Amino acid sequence: MANEFAGLIKADLAALNNAASELAQHATIIAPAAQFNAPQQGATFSFAQTMQDAVAGVNAQDVNAGQKMADVDAGRSDDLVGAMLASQEASLSFQMLMQVRNKVMGAVDELIKLPL
Repeated sequence: MANEFAGLIKADLAALNNAASELAQHATIIAPAAQFNAPQQGATFSFAQTMQDAVAGVNAQDVNAGQKMADVDAGRSDDLVGAMLASQEASLSFQMLMQVRNKVMGAVDELIKLPL
């Protein structure tokens, strides 16, 4: 199940990257760089990398929760509360990631609708 979610999220991330590339190609007005907060010296921001890190973090939480549940099921651990908490944390993280994805996809759709 985690692999299915990861696949869906990766597909959505690819769609976001494609839409961002499309917008960049159609951009006609470029704001001066001085208007933006410049990143710290040597530091760069990549939305795609940030999303990939978020997906990897959520996936790691899901794998950890699955391992804890498997340990409890197999009798290797008696920490049922810890396993349930890890499962809930993974679930909440996934829900939050999906909400961020939905907001970003909505914003990209709105940007695409803007007249050039």
